[in-house]
Amino acid sequence: VGASTCSNISCFKVRDTLETAVAKNTIIVLLCISINFINGTLVYVFFKNEILYQNSRYILFIHMVLNDMIQLTIAVLLHVFSYVFFTINVSFCCVMLLIAIFTTINTPLNLAGMAIERYIAICHPLRHSQICTVRRTYVLIALIWTLGAIQILPDLFVILATEPFAFFHSTVFCLRDTVFRHPVLLKKKTILHTVYLCFVWLTLVYTYFRILFAAKAARADARKARNTVLLHAAQLFMCMFTYIGPLLEGILFYIFPKHQLEVQFAIYLFVQVLPRFLSPIIYGIRDQTFKKYLQNYFCLCKIC
Repeated sequence: VGASTCSNISCFKVRDTLETAVAKNTIIVLLCISINFINGTLVYVFFKNEILYQNSRYILFIHMVLNDMIQLTIAVLLHVFSYVFFTINVSFCCVMLLIAIFTTINTPLNLAGMAIERYIAICHPLRHSQICTVRRTYVLIALIWTLGAIQILPDLFVILATEPFAFFHSTVFCLRDTVFRHPVLLKKKTILHTVYLCFVWLTLVYTYFRILFAAKAARADARKARNTVLLHAAQLFMCMFTYIGPLLEGILFYIFPKHQLEVQFAIYLFVQVLPRFLSPIIYGIRDQTFKKYLQNYFCLCKIC
């Protein structure tokens, strides 16, 4: 029938029943459609209101929303393909993986950018409009994609140079480690993931502790800043599960050896789907300005 989403070759031997496979994929596809509809509404509201698309904070937020929509769509397609086709063409798999990896790397880097923007807005309010211009925000977004390219494009060049031509016309179970399988690439992935996450964590901790200290020094209410710290940290913590998923999966396999398929599905939901659902809630609906324009949009929809 199909293979459950897994992160290692050994789990290919375990298969779902037809009924379970249909149920799992139906849940995943419905969640994807629902989340992308919510995120699509946020994107529509953003582009319909000039006050939003002229603000660096909301530009970075919508970039993360669009990034999440792409990442979730690719992840769900790969999940469905793993059940329907089991193996797919290597060249097509490469394209899908490149997009998925790009967008996965972008998320923590975008969080770092949002943290820096909030730090400037609160700690240097008089210079915020000069530093965080629309043009510089788009330059930052370009830098985020460039940093993602630095991590993944060398992998593509390595397999083009080392794999035989026939490999790209063969079929594989579409995972990063089954396509970008050179031992050097596996070590590079671990090192760069560690460097990127450490950079983002340091940026997050530094900027938001500065925000808290600035709020206390001005005798302002630091509760909102503190909540923002916790929400950003929670989002980044969930991003980390993308990188430690295989390790977590191995631990849970050891604890629940008879429930491997259930463990794989739960990890998939927690790592790939849940963070894309939380983003619009944390950064969109919670923000009072964005919430106001969302309410106006839904009021207009009811009138129509």
